Amino acid sequence: MDRDAYHNCSSLVKMPRQSYEQFWSSHFVDYIDKELSYSKFFRKYLLPNHPCMFSRRFTEDWKCRKQWVTEEGKPNFQKLLQEFDETPVPVANCNAKEYNANPKQVMPLKEFIHYWKEYIQNGHSSPKGCLYLKDWHMSRDFPEHNVYTTPVFFSSDWLNEYWDSLEVDDYRFVYMGPKGSWTPFHADVFRSYSWSANICGRKKWLLYPPGQEDFLRDTHGNLPYDVTSAELQDRGLFPQFEEACQPLEIIQEAGEIIFVPSGWHHQEDTISINHNWLNGCNIDIMWQFLQNELSSVQKEIEEWRNTMDSWHQHCQVIMKACSGIDYSEFASFLKIVAENRMAFLNACSSGDSSDYSRHLSETLTALGPYHAAFDLQRVAHIIECLLCNEDFKRLDHSTSTLQPETLLQQIRDTIQSTRGQHLLYQE
Repeated sequence: MDRDAYHNCSSLVKMPRQSYEQFWSSHFVDYIDKELSYSKFFRKYLLPNHPCMFSRRFTEDWKCRKQWVTEEGKPNFQKLLQEFDETPVPVANCNAKEYNANPKQVMPLKEFIHYWKEYIQNGHSSPKGCLYLKDWHMSRDFPEHNVYTTPVFFSSDWLNEYWDSLEVDDYRFVYMGPKGSWTPFHADVFRSYSWSANICGRKKWLLYPPGQEDFLRDTHGNLPYDVTSAELQDRGLFPQFEEACQPLEIIQEAGEIIFVPSGWHHQEDTISINHNWLNGCNIDIMWQFLQNELSSVQKEIEEWRNTMDSWHQHCQVIMKACSGIDYSEFASFLKIVAENRMAFLNACSSGDSSDYSRHLSETLTALGPYHAAFDLQRVAHIIECLLCNEDFKRLDHSTSTLQPETLLQQIRDTIQSTRGQHLLYQE
């Protein structure tokens, strides 16, 4: 991040998201085919939460583009089997519905490849249905392969930074599916950003700007499973459907990367690499999502409120079971992010190379001190929101290794101490 980008957003409390009205009648998103600075991407797409597409030139050096695809542009089954033959992978059945998702099974990759070949030979049909390999943690399971490199535009990634520190999970996935495979209508985990690179094949995306999903709910408040279904025309079941804008329909070609912003509900139908990610630009959206999730849980079990001493804690447990995180872990998430950036700025100030190499990653170094300071300001703002939140106040923080108030003061002290060295506030 450069100095101008930092100064333009350093005093912001609320992110300057413009109206999404321009997308209500548009059928286009920006297509990026030339060199683009990170700061320009930050200002033009991350802050306003707007989608865009990167051309294939941004992936042309990836090993997977060369090794996983034949000269004819088809999946290189032989190479995939050579590398991942017996690897267990999660596979969904696109022809089956389980709640608002597809049921999954785990099978060896070679079994899925065998199915895929037969599916093609049978004219893109199979008695097993249309199977879709999805949510495979290939990068985590095979880190030595290095088949792609995360573009710098998507490198400020708090979500995977945190889960990498725990060494239990990540949100980096590989998807593979034949013609006809697709993902039901959804918004991404924690209302995160996502980026998706198509390695081969074509993929169709249907994108709805934030807020439009409310027009797509049925009379019970549920979102549709498939936004292309004829049942949405039933006004008795989907009374507000006609008020929704038409979705952005985007065809993604091989090698291209799409940036899907926070809260943009989407449906897509191919080998692709996908990351979910969060940072200072959309952490407020995640925080609002968590508040909404907890509120929904509280409404569901309101009738037991006065009969349980630990009702509020039970709400947190249910919330974590449903969404994957609760308020305590969210605070721990913010703590890890803040500590990494404080270590980075302190090392930059002191010039202590030993401290630098121990605490800092290549990503923080590449993004620079302005970005670290911006990140700390965003973390501080969310911690201030947590400390004012009644549900957060009710949690037991006695076992926490660092109290939120203490962390907040440490962040302020770090930014204050690095003002002069990094010209963070000088015009």
